[in-house]
Amino acid sequence: GLVTATDVVSYWQKVFEANGIPEARESSEYIVSFVLGAKTFQSLNSESLHTPLTAVQQEQIQQLSNKRLERMPVQYVLGEWDFQDLTLKMRPPVFIPRPETEDLVSLVVEEESQKCEKNSALCFPVPVSHPVILEIGCGSGAIALSLLCKLPQSRVIAVDKEKAAVDLTRENAHRLQLQDRIHVLHHDVSYGSAKQLLLWGPVDFIVSNPPYVFHEDMASLDTEILRYEDLGALDGGDDGMRVIKTILALAPSLLKDSGSMFLEVDPRHPNMVEDWLQAHPNLLLILRAIRKDFCGK
Repeated sequence: GLVTATDVVSYWQKVFEANGIPEARESSEYIVSFVLGAKTFQSLNSESLHTPLTAVQQEQIQQLSNKRLERMPVQYVLGEWDFQDLTLKMRPPVFIPRPETEDLVSLVVEEESQKCEKNSALCFPVPVSHPVILEIGCGSGAIALSLLCKLPQSRVIAVDKEKAAVDLTRENAHRLQLQDRIHVLHHDVSYGSAKQLLLWGPVDFIVSNPPYVFHEDMASLDTEILRYEDLGALDGGDDGMRVIKTILALAPSLLKDSGSMFLEVDPRHPNMVEDWLQAHPNLLLILRAIRKDFCGK
């Protein structure tokens, strides 16, 4: 008989549930919406929901749903995902940006706009701010490209040690026509990295969502993550601080005197970072603020 979008969503939801697939309803809705050219199931109009699907559409839904049955994350199944207001290409094993990381972007934008406000309050003219931002571990380019969109005067140097991530960031930059304002480097950041990263001189901001999962917690991550995502983008070593320490140690040689650094970390890390900075006073870094994400972490 004739099958509608609503029928197919219900069918695949049941299949997913029977196979223990997390977020069965959402997964089914995302896949069907995607095939029908919509972002969300809720955005489909009544006509779309009740018009019989073509054989081609049903076949597409079947193929994508089979991938989800293999516990492939929906973002990889669809091959794209939204972050902030951008639609980005997604490809395994490049790290999938999490919604809470949008908060990190907002904090940088907020800081830059406060700087501009301060400058505009001065009695003498101050040149328009053209912030240079360094992102360490760019993955799909989500943070870097969002910042370029939100801060039209900015330029970004985006770095990742994985070629797949570098390629995907470049591809996403081109799709969004932002390639002229971003320099993407294939580079594994280490204590000796300063020279390679100072392409445009000292930077205004360093931003990073580094690997910060404690190694002992890796095994308890979701199957979707363990099976498909680059675990190197998650595993922060025994204390989750391996890459964080490298970034902190490098920061003074990369940042302008007025520069700031924004890191997404585990809730246990702020105290550890504070202790580490106290043990390394020569870095002259101050932990200025700790913000919880919208999940309260």
